[in-house]
Amino acid sequence: MRAVVQRADGAKVEIDGACVGAIEKGLCVLLGIDVSDTEADADYLCDKLIGLRIFDDENGVPNRSVLDVGGKILLISQFTLLGDARKGRRPSYIHAARPETAIPLYERCIERLKASVPVETGVFGADMKVSLCNDGPFTILLDSRRTF
Repeated sequence: MRAVVQRADGAKVEIDGACVGAIEKGLCVLLGIDVSDTEADADYLCDKLIGLRIFDDENGVPNRSVLDVGGKILLISQFTLLGDARKGRRPSYIHAARPETAIPLYERCIERLKASVPVETGVFGADMKVSLCNDGPFTILLDSRRTF
C-alpha cells in the first residue's frame, strides 16, 4: 500500500463540480492499493498516518500529529500510485489491486482512521478533481512494504 501524504491548510475533492469531501487543517492522503496488500498493510499505514509527526509545535518544529492538532484526513483512492513507468513510456498498472480487493481495504482504512480522527473521502473509482493548499509544502511518501 502506498500513500502520498500532504500537510494541508485546506483540501477538497470534487466530482462533476460537486464537493464530495473537504477538510481544513489536516492531511490530504492519496492512497494506492497493491494486489498483494492485506489488512496488515492497511493497519500499518493507518497507524502511521495517525501518528506521523509533521505539524509544527510551539517552536516551529514538526513534532505534532494530525491527532495532536485536531486535524482531519481527506483520503482519496488513487490506483496510479502503483503505476510502473520503468519500462517504456506508458505506465503499467498490473500491480494495482482490482476493485473487489481494493474496495474492502480502502473501506478498512476509512474505518480505522475514523476511530481516531475525522475523515472525509473521495469516491472509489470516480473521476475526481483534488485541490489543496499544501502547507510548507510538506509531502511524505509512505509504503507499507517500507521500500522507501
